Amino acid sequence: MAATQEKTVSQCLFCGIAAGEIPAEVIYDDSNAVAFLDIRPRAPGHTVVIPRVHRPSVADLAPSEVGPVFLAVKKMAERLTRVLRADGLTIGINQGAVSGQSVDHLHIHLLPRFLRDGGGSIHSVVDNPPEKSLAEIAQQLKATP
Repeated sequence: MAATQEKTVSQCLFCGIAAGEIPAEVIYDDSNAVAFLDIRPRAPGHTVVIPRVHRPSVADLAPSEVGPVFLAVKKMAERLTRVLRADGLTIGINQGAVSGQSVDHLHIHLLPRFLRDGGGSIHSVVDNPPEKSLAEIAQQLKATP
């Protein structure tokens, strides 16, 4: 495991929650992922899904870990929508401090959305249109593995 991924429960809040050593309102738990209610909810049912193992970002997940974590996201999305009768969901990941990631452990936010809840779309998070054309950016991305 890479040095950036070696954390102890005492060093990572979310590892502590996954290990059951730090209390949280856990609403889903399996061998790969844990889901719990956000302690600073932005909406009723605001849920955080984390991999059980310490991974700082999506890029740090092993290929075999991706599916199980996002299967937990899917299950929670279905449950939140059904149980809370949400009109929709906003699902997002803050990756890196510049995007607002405050805990250095991958976490996926699920925010139940309701008509007239005052929230915006994911497009309201940032307003930094590119100077290059879409074709130029696409070419750059295709040319660099």
